[in-house]
Parts: sequence; structure tokens; C-alpha cells
Amino acid sequence: MIKEEIRKELLAHQDIKYRDFQAKLIPGKTADVMIGIRTPELRKLAKEIAKRPDIDEYLSDLPHEYFDEDQLHAFIISVIKDYDKCMAEVCRFLPYVDNWATCDQMSPKVFKKHRPELLGKIKEWIGSDETYTIRFGIGMLMEHFLDEDFKPEYLEMAASVRSEEYYVNMMTAWYFATALAKQYEAALPYIENKRLDKWTHNKAIQKSIESYRITPEQKDYLRTLKIKK
Repeated sequence: MIKEEIRKELLAHQDIKYRDFQAKLIPGKTADVMIGIRTPELRKLAKEIAKRPDIDEYLSDLPHEYFDEDQLHAFIISVIKDYDKCMAEVCRFLPYVDNWATCDQMSPKVFKKHRPELLGKIKEWIGSDETYTIRFGIGMLMEHFLDEDFKPEYLEMAASVRSEEYYVNMMTAWYFATALAKQYEAALPYIENKRLDKWTHNKAIQKSIESYRITPEQKDYLRTLKIKK
């Protein structure tokens, strides 16, 4: 079966020291559910495995046992060239995504050619009750709609999110820090008017101040907008 073949291949690339290091970085994951494969190697394997005629069997066999298998799954989805197929696989896999790393590594290349259709799905994801589905939606909004396809109303989509989940709020902060770097005039009122919850507001400012894409003058002004305790 493809599952056993792929797992054997993954185990052949195991790095125990890297596994133990990585286990400290991913909340909820322990070394016993990690193999320990570095990201460049996983990406390389994903490109090869994605060409297999029986790949659908692997993609439908969820959930996976190992974190590295989830990572591989995300990378395989990211190289699917057919938009409808790719989107179907994203939607099938998202309910099983349970950590920030797998969520953030999944970035389908085909999405950039189908942004109008993608926007509708992003709205669905952001409206979800699932932590990493929301995070993925905000991440895709940040990746695809802060440059040439930007519209001011997209900022409202991210600002409207309210969550107690750290990994949702961190992505929202990351989104607004990036928006301040790319669309400063449009994004600034959301900070000036304190449209985000206190933690996310301050984290967005912190990440902006750490960015080389924000001017010194902008950083000085953003510092004055921090919400004090």
C-alpha cells in the first residue's frame, strides 16, 4: 500500500536530533508522533510522490499517524496544478490540521491563478469554528490579497475575527503587520481606531516595529498607538 511505502521512505530520512528539537517547537506534538525530517527533504519528497498514479489513495487516508506525514500531505497539496482538485484536497485536509506548522506550510501555488474563486473560500474559512481553518484563511488573505488584488474591505474580514485562540490571534496580528507594510494608509485606521482586541493590536504593532519594511517614522508613530495595561 502507498501509505506503508511512503512511511518507509520517510523513516529512511529520519534525523533523531532534529525530531527532538522540532518536538519542542510544536505544541501538542511529542517526539513519539514525529519522525524528524527536515523541510527541504519533505518538499523534495512531496514533488516526487505527487506524481504517483495512486496518490489519491494516500490523500484520502486520513488522519495520518505522524506529524511528518501531515507536513508531507500539506506539501503535496501545495503542488497540485488543477485548482478544483487542489481546493477539494485542501477542504478535505483542513479538518485534520492541528498545529501551526502544517497550517502555515500549506500554500498551493495554483491559488494565485484563481484569486476570485479563492476569495469566496477564504470567507468560509475565516467564518469557521476551527482554529487552524481560521488561521489558514487569514494566511491566504495575507498571501494573496495585500498586493495587486488588494481592496480595503479585505482588512475588515481579518479585523472581524474574534477568538480566544492564540494561533488565530497571532495570525491576525501577522496579517495586520504585513498590511501596514504593504498598504499602510488603508491599514493604519484599524490600529488608530483600536479595531482589534488588545493583545492582537499590540502584537501587530510589535511585529510592524520589527519589520524592515516599515519606515522609522512610521515605527515611531505606531509606538504611540500601543494600548497600555
